[in-house]
Amino acid sequence: MNCLLTNEIFRKELSVEILIAGDLVPTNSNMNLFKNADVKNLLGKELLSLWNSSDARIFNLEAPLVDTESPIDKFGPNLIMPTETIKGIKGLNPTLITLANNHILDQMEQGLFSTQSILNEAGIPFIGAGKNLHEASKPFIIKKDGYKIGIYACAENEFSIATEKNAGANPFDPLESLDHISELKQKSDYVVVLYHGGKEYYRYPSPYLQKVCRKMIDKGANIVICQHSHCIGCFEEYNNATIIYGQGNFIFNKQDNEFWNNSLIIRIYFNKNIKIEYIPILEEKPGIRMAKENESKDILSKFYNRSKEILQDGFIEEQYQLFAEKNIDNYLRAFSGKNKWLSRIDRFILKGYLLKSKYNKKKLLALQNFIECEAHRELLSKGINNYINRK
Repeated sequence: MNCLLTNEIFRKELSVEILIAGDLVPTNSNMNLFKNADVKNLLGKELLSLWNSSDARIFNLEAPLVDTESPIDKFGPNLIMPTETIKGIKGLNPTLITLANNHILDQMEQGLFSTQSILNEAGIPFIGAGKNLHEASKPFIIKKDGYKIGIYACAENEFSIATEKNAGANPFDPLESLDHISELKQKSDYVVVLYHGGKEYYRYPSPYLQKVCRKMIDKGANIVICQHSHCIGCFEEYNNATIIYGQGNFIFNKQDNEFWNNSLIIRIYFNKNIKIEYIPILEEKPGIRMAKENESKDILSKFYNRSKEILQDGFIEEQYQLFAEKNIDNYLRAFSGKNKWLSRIDRFILKGYLLKSKYNKKKLLALQNFIECEAHRELLSKGINNYINRK
């Protein structure tokens, strides 16, 4: 039986089809499309047809919906979306929106509360953030044709994280999140975890990220999807489940480069079994569009090749070591306290002399110990937070 016929029979037998897309942020190029709910020009005719044909549609809202800027102190950009853009967001007819990301608190708690209020008014369910840790960690269960599909969303620990008393995004906590997944599995036929983490512009998992995602599978997840990296990564089959290390953006036309220009929408069919399809899309201002056949073949070929590479013994560790060697100077320059211009002079004129003279072996060992040792890292983080608040 040919593959196309097999897929068609499989689809007819299935009960639930879900589309999961990546990060969404309206930008200057498509702000008016969002304000006018012009989803046809946001997605293009072909992609819009596919999008609307599914049983459920999920994506990550990467910024707060609020009109008044009140940026938090953080490292990195503070994103914001005008409240009027909810028209386009609602026009996309989402079944569920996830808020577990590193930008949902960019405009303080009032930005998150504004977002929640607007989504509630629009009748759009959301998970992954809340007024406290308990609320932020709640999952969502899609019920259709007798099946229950649990969705759990969490994020790496950056500046947006909820606590027991403060609002924010649901953090990944190995002492709590894995229990959340196990509990959700008890209530669901299938569990999908949306993990907002991994290094931006890196197409492979780090050794630690792979361990985390595999442990989520061991605790009951059937699919783990890593978002946040702004690029297509790779996937692996593990313990009769699937881990996707990076799917790229949904609608976030911010940059023009090899990472941002293409991404994947993940189509999942649920019945007695699970079937996953990867649908390549391309950024094409002012919106996005479905990839053409030759473009799709090229994108998927690279995606599958990377997925084969990570199966090689030692590949993930070796690749990550190279990536770390490429990036370590950037971190050390940030730690050094030198301003931007002095750092550039050192980098381009002095060939790193100032950096090398500041960090001898003894200082690097101390820095390594402070970062790797749990007790030092916890104390350092708390001390820095107290210091910033006093200032």
